[in-house]
Amino acid sequence: MDLMNYDDVVKHLKKTNRVPNLLMGNGFSISYNPSIFSYNALSSFIDSTNDKDLKTLFQVIKTSNFEQIMKEIDLFIKLIEAFDNQSDIKERLKVLSDKLKTLLIEAVENSHPEHVFSIPQNKIDSCSYFLKYFTESKGKIFSTNYDLLLYWVLMRSNNQNCIDGFGRDKEDGQDFIPSEEADYSELRWGKHKEEQNIFYLHGALHLFDMFNEIVKQEYDGKNYLMEQIQKLMNKGTYPIFVTAGNGDEKLNHIKHNYYLAYCYDSLCNISGSLITYGFNFGEYDEHIIKAINKATMQDFKKKLWSVYIGVYSEDDKKHIESIESKFKCKVHIFDSKTAKIWDNI
Repeated sequence: MDLMNYDDVVKHLKKTNRVPNLLMGNGFSISYNPSIFSYNALSSFIDSTNDKDLKTLFQVIKTSNFEQIMKEIDLFIKLIEAFDNQSDIKERLKVLSDKLKTLLIEAVENSHPEHVFSIPQNKIDSCSYFLKYFTESKGKIFSTNYDLLLYWVLMRSNNQNCIDGFGRDKEDGQDFIPSEEADYSELRWGKHKEEQNIFYLHGALHLFDMFNEIVKQEYDGKNYLMEQIQKLMNKGTYPIFVTAGNGDEKLNHIKHNYYLAYCYDSLCNISGSLITYGFNFGEYDEHIIKAINKATMQDFKKKLWSVYIGVYSEDDKKHIESIESKFKCKVHIFDSKTAKIWDNI
């Protein structure tokens, strides 16, 4: 497979003074450790279940949107409690709810390093170096992954150029209290969104919609993120992520959440060039191609000019060549393996 290598892509973009943006898919996580990360690990458990009640539930709700499923189960339970508190259906739904929570955590735990500190420092440094090219060049980084790997890298790297839009606000009624004496909120999205350059297009497991605020969970020195996620889910609060569905279904989910919609609109407005890594532009990714094409139709000075798509195999290359006509900008293909995201330092 004779292709451009990643260094050639970077050299060309620097020579032409194009702003580089990055779009990452599952291949980013798989390249870290293919034995623990896999495609669709979170949504596949829904498809593979043999539980009769779960299968019936999915057929009725007709979605693989985990957050929506959990919220609808909770609503069903509340309606039954209000109208027929003696019904055995309520208990069956509660059992289903507990099963789904357990399956979610199991799916994530089976496809993740144990916690943030289990990632070797040399891997953190290497990935941080890779990301720095984009952020220091005023580019933006987009991820469609809902796992925690990118977040963990950002936590450990201390890269000041990476801004995910979250920050703390003074608690209500404390506007005039000196900063050092005030109480501050959890990490809420919006405070730094104008400078934001890290975007989780499909949400992520550490992001929660809590009381009309998008809140980011963080390691607090006592409880690892997975433990915090488990506790929140047990209280009826669920992560924001788009787990499955075709392109239209994904886009519909995105547009109904203001954080996801902002991230998607930001992709629609990138300029310069876009590099993709570990993203295969499959049959359910039409909404991403639509966003890229919107970016190409902007004003001459702000438009997206080209996309550099990383591939791992000859089959991947042939697939991209077969869909190249869908893109309204110039398409280049490079060898993803030459990027060496995790082994460059």
